[in-house]
Amino acid sequence: MNTRKITAAGQAARRRLLDAATAEFAACGIAGARIDRICENSAVSKAQIYKYYRSKDELFDAVFAEHLDMIVETVPLTGDDLPGYAVRLYDSYLVQPELVRLATWARLERTPIGDLYHSMPHHDDAKVQSIADAQAKGLIDSSLSPGDVLNIVTSMSMTWSPASAMYTASKDDAKADHDRRREALARTVQRAFAN
Repeated sequence: MNTRKITAAGQAARRRLLDAATAEFAACGIAGARIDRICENSAVSKAQIYKYYRSKDELFDAVFAEHLDMIVETVPLTGDDLPGYAVRLYDSYLVQPELVRLATWARLERTPIGDLYHSMPHHDDAKVQSIADAQAKGLIDSSLSPGDVLNIVTSMSMTWSPASAMYTASKDDAKADHDRRREALARTVQRAFAN
């Protein structure tokens, strides 16, 4: 019974730590994040943090991997519905903008060129295969690389995300604005990749 309480307390501490680290890394990046602030905001000591993660970089990796897993689980892709996938990504960025911010910091501070996710387990393989299957069925332009299609659709979905150079949407924006953006995104993706 005591072990169960310790385990539950440890899990609660780890959850607070990951939540505080997410907020810190999303706001300040890897270099700018401060372990002292994460400790203060999570009520987890430095000793506990370093018990779970050997370094600030390892903590960032855990936070980033968790957010990638959440996106993969909550935003499925089927090659026969690229417009729907783009819209679901748009919606996910409204609810959880941290992934885009974390990815932007990782791109700026760690991997300026090439595959951003090279050091993490790849979740894109099933998505690329789904696009290739849809191309084989004649649903998507088969003259394009399935990986390029995935990259372009993902980038299009980020038009109003925290990575946008023009305008970042908020979940508090008017419903009509969100509906207009979703429609524009879906139509554009459909037109861009239809056979």
